[in-house]
Amino acid sequence: MTITDQMGNTLSWKSAGSLGFRGSRKGTPFAAQQAASNAAGMARDHGVRAVEVRVAGPGSGRESAIRALAAAGIEVKTIRDVTPVPHNGCRPPKRRRV
Repeated sequence: MTITDQMGNTLSWKSAGSLGFRGSRKGTPFAAQQAASNAAGMARDHGVRAVEVRVAGPGSGRESAIRALAAAGIEVKTIRDVTPVPHNGCRPPKRRRV
């Protein structure tokens, strides 16, 4: 999670890996929630009161990260999905066999 100003300059960032989550625990909603709340706390020190959220990519932590922002006292104005959609680009990898 990265929090920037209007010009795109980074004010604060946190990732699940920087918080000590390793392996498959990095992709959990709890790890996303922890990263979001830590980044929001650092951004509040810079004077951030309201944000416009842009989420990209699939994942189970999208909603929990936005909820953590709101719980940290930062007003969420808009939520926008900016996931890039390929126009039939590269060939996908083989199907996974389990």
